[in-house]
Amino acid sequence: MDHRRSTYGRWGPEPWGHQRLGDRVLAVIWRLLVSSGQGPEDGAAAWTVDELMIATLAATLDNDDQACNGMASFIPVIAFQLARLTHAPDLVWLASSIGLDARPDRVPASTLEAPLWRDSTMYLEQYSTFWDIVLNGRWLQKFCVGAAQLDRYGNGNNSVIGDVYNRPKVRLPGTAGLGDMGSIGKRLFYWNPNHSPRSIVEKVDFVSCAGWLGGGDERERLGLTGGPEIVITNLCVMDFHPETKHMRLKSVHPGVSVDEVQEATGFDLLVPSGDIPTTVAPTNEQVRLIRDVIDPDGMRLREFGR
Repeated sequence: MDHRRSTYGRWGPEPWGHQRLGDRVLAVIWRLLVSSGQGPEDGAAAWTVDELMIATLAATLDNDDQACNGMASFIPVIAFQLARLTHAPDLVWLASSIGLDARPDRVPASTLEAPLWRDSTMYLEQYSTFWDIVLNGRWLQKFCVGAAQLDRYGNGNNSVIGDVYNRPKVRLPGTAGLGDMGSIGKRLFYWNPNHSPRSIVEKVDFVSCAGWLGGGDERERLGLTGGPEIVITNLCVMDFHPETKHMRLKSVHPGVSVDEVQEATGFDLLVPSGDIPTTVAPTNEQVRLIRDVIDPDGMRLREFGR
């Protein structure tokens, strides 16, 4: 019997088994509805936008990386596992601040529940050991961040929508450590499954996760290292200008135009001159691993409200 314990006690059997059939059906429907049926000439496969985002995020992970996901992070969780099964077998993944080097047999219905930490090398006490690791500048370099609002300088908001904090139009889930992770030298990788003027905005209503703040060298002047590097959405990939720190277009997904991206963005996006590259689509093997090995229940579709 395995007697390892986490902060929340000994993990038990997968509690969402009764949902799997329905999730599988939804996964099949989703493929039929949004599959592009196209990919790169070499290793082409019918893929969906969720799989494209996962493969794109996985490509940013290196073999010697140590990375962490937050809550409600299905796309990063699957991207970490895809990277380990392909080009980065030694990637160390800290699952939701609890399971060090987690190796779950499937993606559960929550990315902050014990089944995700199954077969971890070590379970961390979230409020002590985890933060010791985070504060050590040599460890845990990359952190994947999802934000309800993201502005042109990579500041993220998961706190409130509205001008008055105590009387918001919408009360969001909260920072859950984003304030710390964005301020202590981590390399931030954002993902957003719904690129729109409401989510990619000129200025966030509240800074939950510090990006490049007001742009330029402001972050450096405040003594903060690290910062946002990449934003992966359902339309494109964006990065940040090395001097102004303004968000700029890096690639558009297959079938998406630059004009469509700009129309869905709440500010004037920096667009480099010349032809904008097309995001590399997933290969047959990547699609197979995502659908059949890592996430056969289609939990990634919850990112898209399905």
